Amino acid sequence: MEKDYVTVSEINSYLNDKLKSDLNLRNFYIRGEISNYKTYPSGHSYFTLKDESSEIRGVMFSGYKSNLRFEPKDGMKVIINGKIEMYEFKGNIQLYAFNIIEDGVGELYVAYQQLKKKLEKEGLFDKSHKKQIPKYPEKIGVVTAQNGAAVKDIITTIKRRYPVCEVLVFSTLVQGDMAAEQIVDQIKNAQNYDLDTLIVGRGGGSIEDLWPFNEEIVAREIYKCEIPTISAVGHEIDYTISDFVADKRAATPTAAAEIAVPQIDELKYKIEQFNTRINNSIIDKLDENRTKLNLISKKQVLRNPETMYNIKQMQLDGIMGKFGVISKNIIVNNRNKLFELENSMMLKNPELITKNKKEQYLRNISKLEVLNPLLTLKRGYTITKVNDKVISSAEDINKDDEIEVVFDDGSINAKVI
Repeated sequence: MEKDYVTVSEINSYLNDKLKSDLNLRNFYIRGEISNYKTYPSGHSYFTLKDESSEIRGVMFSGYKSNLRFEPKDGMKVIINGKIEMYEFKGNIQLYAFNIIEDGVGELYVAYQQLKKKLEKEGLFDKSHKKQIPKYPEKIGVVTAQNGAAVKDIITTIKRRYPVCEVLVFSTLVQGDMAAEQIVDQIKNAQNYDLDTLIVGRGGGSIEDLWPFNEEIVAREIYKCEIPTISAVGHEIDYTISDFVADKRAATPTAAAEIAVPQIDELKYKIEQFNTRINNSIIDKLDENRTKLNLISKKQVLRNPETMYNIKQMQLDGIMGKFGVISKNIIVNNRNKLFELENSMMLKNPELITKNKKEQYLRNISKLEVLNPLLTLKRGYTITKVNDKVISSAEDINKDDEIEVVFDDGSINAKVI
């Protein structure tokens, strides 16, 4: 039989999927009054949010609740940032809270969230734009109230940790309607003083007190600032737009000073460590060279340097001895050759050389005479030519060729028939 029904779990799951697919219900703000507020040992808080005519069940899990600056109470007017889903186990539509703010500051909070999303979309929060905070600054600027607790904490901390650093204070209002413009002006002014780091901030306060650091003009000026900037606004749980655009965020003004400068005692310790390592390295090198020197000093050539001289002298003597023998042999050989030359017949009877050369010449003439073709002609032979080419075979002559016959005493022309 074909199934023609659904289960309760199926319908609740289906409805929950529908709620989750509605983007308007995934992240929104809702205003109302809290009632039946209760926190369980798990840390989760459950409540009802209601207005004049309706109510909805709500829950805030402990992970989100840890960020709250106050404990909600029954009857409190609030604005809740959250989402809507169904608690499928009981089939209840439920509000899941991300954050709860008192209704008096709700409009500021919404404006804060809107500006944060806008600047984040423009890329002002990107890590790629963040500048490194110098490790060993010589001059630090502080944009804050001149007589506030924040500037005292910053200066005291810097002088305690790194007294060699100079601190310049650029006094400004840090709350009120005129504060944002003054903060912007002093950030611009600070860039004329060759600063290594700039701290911008103030001590704690309400969201209204901290609001100048959520203003768009302040955020954009911090972003444009050429000096590496630390934002130090409020207490650890406070986050302002300035924190996101600055190169570094500090939880408190004191923390900003600790980020801005190193601890001089730690530097001294590191220097001592480096010093010790360098000294040890030098000592090790000296020991190594001392060992090498000892080994060299034990060598016979250094203990008795005349030995090296004697060895070289012996080698030189050997070379000189060989040179003497070789020179003597050369002289003897040349003397023998000279003796042979002096006693040769050619030198004693030079006419013999002339006679021998003449006889050799006459023999060569006789050989040439034998080969002379003219002598052959005298014996009655002839030479036949065609076109000045000597004919050695009858096959080389054709009928009607003009030939020349050369005799000993002349030549004649003839025609082959």
